[in-house]
Amino acid sequence: MESFHWEGYREALLFLATGGIIAPLFHRLRISPILGFLAAGAALGPFGLGRLAHEHEFLAAFTLSDVESISRIAEFGLVFLLFTIGLELSWERLARMRVLVFGLGLAQVLACGAALSAISVYAGGLGAAPAIILGAALAMSSTAIVIPVLAERRRLNRAAGRASFAVLLMQDLMVAPLLFLVSFLADPETSRQGIGSLLAFLPALAAMGLLIVAGRLLLRPLFRLVAAADSTELFMAACLLVIIGSGVASAADGFSMGLGAFIAGLLLAETEFRREIEVTTEPFKGLLLGLFFVSVGAGLDLGRLVADPVPVLAIAGGLIVVKAAITFGLGRAFRLEAPVAAETALLIAPGGEFAFILLTGAIAGGLVPQRLGSDAMLAVTLGMFVVPALGRLGEWLNPGKRKQDIEAEYGHLAPEGEVAAGRVVIVGYGRVGTLIGEMLSRHEIPFVAIDNSVTLVAEKRDAGVDIFWGNCMRREFLLRSGVAQARALVVTVEKPEAAEEIVRVAHEARGDMPIVARARDASHATHLYELGATDAIPETIEASLQLAETVLVDVGVPMGYVIASIHEKRDEFRKLLQPTGEDARRKHAARASVKLKELKKRRAGLPAATPREQGEGT
Repeated sequence: MESFHWEGYREALLFLATGGIIAPLFHRLRISPILGFLAAGAALGPFGLGRLAHEHEFLAAFTLSDVESISRIAEFGLVFLLFTIGLELSWERLARMRVLVFGLGLAQVLACGAALSAISVYAGGLGAAPAIILGAALAMSSTAIVIPVLAERRRLNRAAGRASFAVLLMQDLMVAPLLFLVSFLADPETSRQGIGSLLAFLPALAAMGLLIVAGRLLLRPLFRLVAAADSTELFMAACLLVIIGSGVASAADGFSMGLGAFIAGLLLAETEFRREIEVTTEPFKGLLLGLFFVSVGAGLDLGRLVADPVPVLAIAGGLIVVKAAITFGLGRAFRLEAPVAAETALLIAPGGEFAFILLTGAIAGGLVPQRLGSDAMLAVTLGMFVVPALGRLGEWLNPGKRKQDIEAEYGHLAPEGEVAAGRVVIVGYGRVGTLIGEMLSRHEIPFVAIDNSVTLVAEKRDAGVDIFWGNCMRREFLLRSGVAQARALVVTVEKPEAAEEIVRVAHEARGDMPIVARARDASHATHLYELGATDAIPETIEASLQLAETVLVDVGVPMGYVIASIHEKRDEFRKLLQPTGEDARRKHAARASVKLKELKKRRAGLPAATPREQGEGT
């Protein structure tokens, strides 16, 4: 019998143990899980337990030995992150942010790169070419850490979050030209060709343009075809194909994989499949980003840091101070308020993952000395560890403003708002849902619709209805669709079990939200009331009341009396179907408790209650 070699599964098992134990522990201690992954990587990496494994063989079982292969897979964490960022934006919103992306972002890269290059020449004694490469590499910041830190602190939609994202996006766009610059300076033959070598970059830009055009033409029909198959597995496969395929196509053109995935996200952000794609790809993004942080932590050489800390700490500290000062000044020049500019500067100040790519190529090409390049990469890794702490400091310096104030001062930074904030959500947009939507429109009440029929969604979306396709029974999908922020919820789906699940999830997310549900009969209506529906309308009873109304009018009873009697009878049925006594008092108390919690948080300036917190009051 062939013996089993478990060593090939060691890295995967160690990472899963990290994700299943250490990250939740850090979260429970109210410490960023990012620090948990980074610390786990440093402890389990070749410079942690791996250094002791030569003396104690049993420690080899708990060591990440093949960090290089892990890093290759971990790069997909950046790809998925940028894809989800693209999903949260749109071409229109990106155009509104163009001043910050191509203004503040480009100015930050050029100014920080120039300042760091000058310091490298005068303080480090480097030549012009090595100093330029080193300065450009250190000017980059960490998209993979800054964005999750902002999302975790619920500040991605704040002014500083949008400004930070604009700078990070410009840095991502600059990766391809900087990689070209490394090869240009490293290869004497390429340098001698001068402008001819620069023209060779134009086909890559043309290929990227072709990728955008192809995406606009093909992505929506592709997802319509896949969604029509009504298979979760096929839909997941299509999502992975688009993300990885666009990343590979972008890398083949000479750009970063993340840029291609970001463009794919932008193209899909305007489709009806956006919310379902977000829910489908979220687990992959979380796992791969965790693996990325573990790989970054594994690259931290603690032994070298302890042996000779001065150069590394000097580079890490100087880098943060110089970049923070320059970014703050540029932020003020672009009319950001001082607290917003300060938070942005602190988040952008540490180095980022693209520095590893640029410096590795520069060291291999002989542009940057091995020792200096290694110290710089170690300093960047150390700086990435302090991003969560700098984020908290920035949040303390910039407590934030109301959405109205942000829009008044700089609308290009204002958050988009939740998809259903202040609107009615209609789940099920068939014959009944369409009629409700038309009546809401007649009274100028905004709404957003959800349905799981691809044909219906495509037809209504082409007609101008704001409607999304997805599995309405999935809690994650409903929350992504904005149910927790809705003005009211209307459930018109035909399947009783689907209506029950939707009402249950919605009531747990918002105990004080009006929920009107379509019921099959009186028994089903009673069950919907028990699950949290404000009103449940049985089809059989309502049809009977309409027939009775018509008969009474036809036999000569005055319309006013008919309407009054029908309303009276409807109220009698409602009282019979609704929970009574202790159940009713308990539900009323739960809703009052949720409202009180929200009021206290708003007065204290705290963020709104999470769905879990709101659900605890029900």
